[in-house]
Amino acid sequence: MLNLEDVVKYVEENIGIFHEKKVSSLDFLKLSKILKRKNPYLFKAKYALTAEEIIKGLVDAHISSNEETIFGDWLEGLAIFINNKVYRGWKSGIKGVDLEFDKDGKRYIVNIKSGPNWGNSSQISKMITDFKTANRTLRTSNSNMNIISVNGCCYGRDNNPDKGDYYKYCGQRFWEFISGNTNLYTEIIEPLGHMAKERNDEFLRSYSQMINKFTLEFGNDFCDTNGAINWEKLVKFNSSILMRT
Repeated sequence: MLNLEDVVKYVEENIGIFHEKKVSSLDFLKLSKILKRKNPYLFKAKYALTAEEIIKGLVDAHISSNEETIFGDWLEGLAIFINNKVYRGWKSGIKGVDLEFDKDGKRYIVNIKSGPNWGNSSQISKMITDFKTANRTLRTSNSNMNIISVNGCCYGRDNNPDKGDYYKYCGQRFWEFISGNTNLYTEIIEPLGHMAKERNDEFLRSYSQMINKFTLEFGNDFCDTNGAINWEKLVKFNSSILMRT
C-alpha cells in the first residue's frame, strides 16, 4: 500500500532538481545557435517588427521543448520511486527499459514517456525491438520467465491498451499500474506545486535577463542604424553557403 506522505516528501526533496535544470538550461543558451535552428522566413511572414519579438519567440520555443524533456525525466524518477515503494521495482539497466518490477509471478518491463503522442512509427518500432531484445536478455537466466512489456505514459489516455507486442498505459491507467492506487494520478498534483511560485520567480529573473541580453545582441548584429531589422543579413546568417578555405 502506497503511503502518500512518502510521495509528498520525495517531491519536496526533489522537485528543486527540475527547477534548477530549467534555469541552468538558459545559462548555456547561445543566440547564434538558436538563430541557426529556426526558420527566419517564418518571422517575416508573421510580420515581426522588433528584435524583442523575435527573441521571445526563439527563447520561448526553446524553453517549451526543453522543459518538457526535463520534466519528463523528473516524472520518470517519481514513477520509479513510487513503484519501488509498492512493488520493490528498480531502474532497469537494459537498453530501452526504464523500470522493472515483479508482480503476481510476472516480470514487467516498462518504457516511460511523458505523454501518449511521443513518437513516430520508426521510434515506436525501435521501442518494440528494444522490448524483444530485453525479453531475450532476461530469458537467458530464466527461460520460463513470464515477461510483460509496457509503454507507460504519465499523462493522457489510450482506450486501446493492448498493442499486441506490448501494452500502452496512459494517465490514470499508468499511475494505477505502477502503484495499485486508482486515484494517484490526481493525488500527485498538489505536491508538485511545492515552492512553485518561489521557483518560478527565480526562473523569470533569469529569463528576463536572457531576453534583454539576446535583444541587445540581436540589435547590434541584425538591425540597421535606424533600428529596423536587416532581414537579408539575418537570412544569410541562417542559410548562406559556408565557403571552404
